Amino acid sequence: MYFYFGGACSHLLLLMTSAACSDGGLHCGSRTLGGGNLPQKSLSKMICAPFLLSLLCFVELHMVETSEDIPDSLDPSFCHDGLEVIYPELDIDKCLIVSKDHKLREKISRTWKAPDIYFPRAKKGKVYVLVMVDPDAPSRTKPTSTHWRHWLVANIEGRELKKGKIKGKILTEYQPPTPPQKSGFHRYQFMLFEQLPQTPVSLSDGEKSSRGKWDFPAFITRFNLGEPVAALQFLTQNFKD
Repeated sequence: MYFYFGGACSHLLLLMTSAACSDGGLHCGSRTLGGGNLPQKSLSKMICAPFLLSLLCFVELHMVETSEDIPDSLDPSFCHDGLEVIYPELDIDKCLIVSKDHKLREKISRTWKAPDIYFPRAKKGKVYVLVMVDPDAPSRTKPTSTHWRHWLVANIEGRELKKGKIKGKILTEYQPPTPPQKSGFHRYQFMLFEQLPQTPVSLSDGEKSSRGKWDFPAFITRFNLGEPVAALQFLTQNFKD
């Protein structure tokens, strides 16, 4: 009888069957097993080995399936140039997954207001645009409302960003991360752009009517914002999941 298991399971099966086959003159493969008289101890090993292996593989498979719920990568390259997002109990200065501990996921969704934004590299004579979006709305597998606009502020003075505050023209009021239940992890992305002098930034009537399905690339092009001077993201899921 032959069993096939992929990965580490196949190596374990080989070791277990080899141990059983080497006991009591037992020979495996296409040859006769012990001249037709299979020792009881070896028979037990031959029966138990596949059972134990299948149990191990079930556990291994379960662990793999469970780990798929957690993103493989935070894409740390997205976070750059020292942007910092500061909530009351959570200071985010790098790409991270919001922890379940201390009810942080619930607080960031239901309790905390707009965070402070700190950018030490801001230039005092410059003006900036802050964007916060969810590219995974309503879910990462079906982002039909991608780039859901959670926050949009223009005319932010550089000297305020250096203090960890933002005072500017609010084009979209802050909306906290509220990923739907069973929708998995969502990325919440903060991007800071340098606003061109004498170039007012605004939303069209169509953009004002809905936060979802926002054509974010078109918005960037329309106001010649270019690449973000700094960016940051965190991942979270519904606090009830």
